[in-house]
Amino acid sequence: MDIGFIFKIAAIGIITAVLHQVLARSGKEEHAMIVTIAGLVVVLMMLIPQISELFSTLKSVFEL
Repeated sequence: MDIGFIFKIAAIGIITAVLHQVLARSGKEEHAMIVTIAGLVVVLMMLIPQISELFSTLKSVFEL
């Protein structure tokens, strides 16, 4: 995992937080919640391959 990957996750978090605030202040709390959940899902989808790689590395290190 390189530093660029961490910056991508941080950027998604910042964009999601800003959109959530804008939508919440305009009275669209339902849409704000959907944006927050969508941001979380995007980050989790980005992390799944990294977690898979981690488990593969652990498996090879411990020869399981």
